[in-house]
Amino acid sequence: MASLKSLFKDTAIYGMSSIVGRFLNYLLVPLYTNVINAAEGGFGVITNVYAYTALLLVILTYGMETTFFRFMNKEGENPQMVYRVVLTMVGITSTLFAVLVCLFIGPISSWMGYADHPSYVWTMAVVIALDAFQAIPFAYMRYQKRPVKFAALKMLFIVLSIALNMLFFLVFYDPAVGVGYAFYINLACTSSVTLFMYKEIGAAFKGGSLAQNGCRWQPMVKAMLSYAWPILVLGIAGILNQTADKILFPHIYPDADADVQLGIYGAAVKIAMIMALITQAFRYAYEPFVFAGAAGTDQKTTYAKAMKFFLLFTLLAFLMVVGYMDLLRYIIGESYWDGLRVVPVVMAAEIMMGIYFNLSFWYKLTDQTIWGAVFSGIGCIVLITINVLFVPEYGYMACAWGGVGGYGVAMVLSYIVGQKKYPIDYNLPELLCYTALALFCYAGMWMFDRHSESTAHKITLNTFIIAAFAASCIFHLRKRKKPKTKPLS
Repeated sequence: MASLKSLFKDTAIYGMSSIVGRFLNYLLVPLYTNVINAAEGGFGVITNVYAYTALLLVILTYGMETTFFRFMNKEGENPQMVYRVVLTMVGITSTLFAVLVCLFIGPISSWMGYADHPSYVWTMAVVIALDAFQAIPFAYMRYQKRPVKFAALKMLFIVLSIALNMLFFLVFYDPAVGVGYAFYINLACTSSVTLFMYKEIGAAFKGGSLAQNGCRWQPMVKAMLSYAWPILVLGIAGILNQTADKILFPHIYPDADADVQLGIYGAAVKIAMIMALITQAFRYAYEPFVFAGAAGTDQKTTYAKAMKFFLLFTLLAFLMVVGYMDLLRYIIGESYWDGLRVVPVVMAAEIMMGIYFNLSFWYKLTDQTIWGAVFSGIGCIVLITINVLFVPEYGYMACAWGGVGGYGVAMVLSYIVGQKKYPIDYNLPELLCYTALALFCYAGMWMFDRHSESTAHKITLNTFIIAAFAASCIFHLRKRKKPKTKPLS
């Protein structure tokens, strides 16, 4: 139980930096969506470019975050050497990527559809390279259990980003530059964070370079790549589940206003991203926690409890977002409100993704990462198929349901195979009951919303429903916690 409390504490700190940071970053959404009208399609460009960015970031980190934690806690490995090797590998590949993009900027920007704005492409290429490199010092902070420094640097990026965006979009805005401001500011903020990592970067090379350690690094690199490549495939499939719709949409949507529709969808999805925040915060704390622990019975019990609390928190977040949608919609400009109907669907997909992440540790702990590539690959195929078949007719709603299909399939497959390979006693009936209760509450909100035009009445009733859900869950948890007493004879 002490280890579980430690997990919750670290999750709270990581989560605070992520959730508060993303909440402050939400200030950019009304900024962009009010300065850039939906009909202009500018927010669609931002959505599309950042979708490419997310995919390329996964490719450039190529599973080295998870590999880092696995080898740092592996018996017989030198943690200092592991950190040095991983940081050097990612640093070399990131630099090579940025250089190649800049050398071939013409054909690359034309292929992406930004021949008139190649600066968007090379700017984001440098940002991606820096972000990939930063991932390893950030992982090193997590390994050292330094969530405060981790959170401080994340917040530094957010504060700088918000300040510069407000300055240039509100004070010095030039329509000729337009959405380019978003990309140039991102480069400035990312570079600043890298400079503040000088201690962590320097720590990797205390005691000499790779060349001064003989040839020990060569078999280590081979072993790391062998472990990491299935995680890379898993990561690509996983990120495609999140970004494939935004990358494919301009190519498969038949009407000329594809950028406009993508912008509306991208803005609405921002509201649903509370689930991604919770999952990310949980992942930051959970990954080092799992790899540092033993795979015994007690540890498996802890994993099952962590799954339960994760599901409860995400279901509560789901109800709070849909319950207060009449308030949260002001996060985005009014011209984007038509896309709000995707929010519950996208949040459901994010919950499934979080559950899938929790279920994924069985193949990471047993060094069978190939299974993750298989599950995520199948899920990605499902998502892309749904998009290709239904986006031409149903538009961005098909994108939202594609996420549910992709994550749902990967989640079910991981659970079925995982219970055979590395059985964990998840209380499935209990988890299903919590989910059913949340769906019942959501149905009540939805029915009342259809028959009421008063925002105050909606908020009041929805608050009561959310409180009832939370109270029911707390009552059930306390009831299960009470020890059973034997009757007196």
